[in-house]
Amino acid sequence: MNITMKVRTNLKTKEVGDKVKGASEKALKNVIIAIASDVIKIHPWKTQTGNNSRSIKFEAKGLSGSVYSTSGYGGYLETGTAKHPPFPYFKPALDRHIGELPGEIKAGLK
Repeated sequence: MNITMKVRTNLKTKEVGDKVKGASEKALKNVIIAIASDVIKIHPWKTQTGNNSRSIKFEAKGLSGSVYSTSGYGGYLETGTAKHPPFPYFKPALDRHIGELPGEIKAGLK
């Protein structure tokens, strides 16, 4: 799952624009960390080997961030297959935390 933000302001000063961008970058990183943490908590196969849980990674750089599984089958768990029903765990984590982004940005501007 990738999240990319675009920040536009009508501010005339570079200093204020830089502050908004910095607050946005920090906010996105905080939200990406919260999403990744939640993905691990609500992972559907906790009683198995734990391989997919351990494979959950995240990256946040600038105004872009990602949360993903490196197990090779994390996407199949999320969306299901012809033989197995879906067990969404990425989308619910995203839905739970994406609304925190504006508040995180505001907090960073105080």
